[in-house]
Parts: sequence; C-alpha cells; structure tokens
Amino acid sequence: MSKDDDYHSTNGGAEASSKSFIDRLSQALLGEPSNRQELVSVLRDATGRDLLSQDALDMMEGVLQVSEMQVRDVMIPRAQVDVVDRSQKPEDYLPTVIETAHSRFPMIDGDKDKVLGILLAKDLLKYFYINEKNRGREFDIDDVLRPAVFVPESKRLNILLKEFRTSRNHMAIVVDEYGGVSGIITIEDVLEQIVGEIEDEYDVEEDDIAIRRRNDGDYLVKALTTVEDFNDYFQTSFSDQDVDTIGGIVMTSLGHLPKRGEIVEIEKYEFEILRADSRRIHLMKVKSISKPASIAST
Repeated sequence: MSKDDDYHSTNGGAEASSKSFIDRLSQALLGEPSNRQELVSVLRDATGRDLLSQDALDMMEGVLQVSEMQVRDVMIPRAQVDVVDRSQKPEDYLPTVIETAHSRFPMIDGDKDKVLGILLAKDLLKYFYINEKNRGREFDIDDVLRPAVFVPESKRLNILLKEFRTSRNHMAIVVDEYGGVSGIITIEDVLEQIVGEIEDEYDVEEDDIAIRRRNDGDYLVKALTTVEDFNDYFQTSFSDQDVDTIGGIVMTSLGHLPKRGEIVEIEKYEFEILRADSRRIHLMKVKSISKPASIAST
C-alpha cells in the first residue's frame, strides 16, 4: 500500500463525515430541506461538530425567526412610550429627556395618536445654546423635527429592517388597523432578535450585580437571578422546585413568554418586563405593592 493509499485509508472516515455535513448543508442552502426546522437541525449539527460557534448559531436562528415575526411581537407598547408635546417649551420636557436618556422622542400634539414627527435629543442643544432673549426668533422646533415613519403592526421584521437600513431611520411609529398609535419600534428592537440583548439605559452594567435598587425605590432585577438569591434579598419564599430563576417564576405565572412592557403581580410584588426577546426574559423592574388587608367576616 502506498503512502497516499495509507493516508486516504486513515482519514477516510473524517473526510466522509465532513463531506456528509457539507453535502447536507449544501442541500439545505439549495432548498432541499422540506421546512425551516430541518435547516435549523443542519446548523445545530454543524455547531455540534465545532464547524459553527454557538454565537453564530444563535444569530442564524435569530435571522430565521426575524423573517417570521411581525412588528407587534417586539414593539414598545403605547403606554410605555416616552413622548414630548408640541405645546410645551423645551424647558418643560427637558427633565423627561434627561431622565429617560433616549436619543429620540415622538413629538405629539396633545395626544399620542397625533404624532407630528421625531425629535432628536441632540437637536435641543442649539435651543439651549442660543441666548434666552433670542430663542423665540432664532429657534423653531419645526425646523429640527424629523419626519415620522409609520408602519402597521403586521409588518414583517425582516422587511422593516431592510427599510430601516435604506432610509437610515432608527425609529418607526406603529399603528393599528384603525390608524391609532399602538407603540413604537426601533432598529435596536429588531437587531436584538438577531444578536441578542443590546445594553441600553435600563441595563445593569456590572455583570456580578443581579439586583440593583433604583433611586425611586424600585429594583432592577436580572431574569437569570436564582430564586434562592431573590428570596434572600427580598425575604420572599418563592419555590425553586420547578424553576431555577426568578424569570422562570414570572413565565410560569403568566403561562407564556412575556413581551416588553408586560406587568404581572406575584404575591406582594409587581414585575414589569423591561427587556425580553423571542427566546427569554432579560431584565425586569420589581416593586413592592401593598395589598388591602382582608376584612374578617362578622
């Protein structure tokens, strides 16, 4: 047997295995799988063979999910949208701009259904730079207001992402079938379905801090905080028999994966979802609620 024959005989199994995967992946990309789940199975098989990293697999699955999801699945609901009012002076809504730390705000005309445009926080710099006596003449809010983009709740996320890229918009106003404003959606909301959580003003920066008390007395709690740690901190007695994390407690109570802005009361605490994607909860706001004492029957 020649050296070449010996090489091929000893490496034939590995080559055959690699070729088998390449063939299946090629068939998948050529449309051979009968459904999307089969394609995902091929990609997961590649991860198991160390041909793809777990991060790459997560993003690929996210891309596939985005093509199936609609704006209503990830939008920020109307009640959670921070807006500024055209009838107010910038001095009046500056505290809101500073406190929320958003970069963009829908500007309304007295009602959230009447969106006039999008105000960029940085565009207010010019207003406060101008001498107070000259602001009325030299600054007109309509000159810096950006046009608002309106999208229906049923719009596919992959289509919206493409439109965001081509138009260079970062925010859209979501409307229902009757034309009323039902929420907003940003390019970050869409990208998070692909790459996972993107840190923003609600995120707890230090990785080792699972629970943080806010100045208003509420708490930011990571969903992956263990039930045991949550119980120790809040002196509660949630059971960890069926789930390990406080996020699991919330999901069990609701019976579904909650969306951002959704609120649930469990025992004497209110849990508000601040960050979640199509796979899991990331961050919650927790506050204590007082329940009326029961009245003893006479």
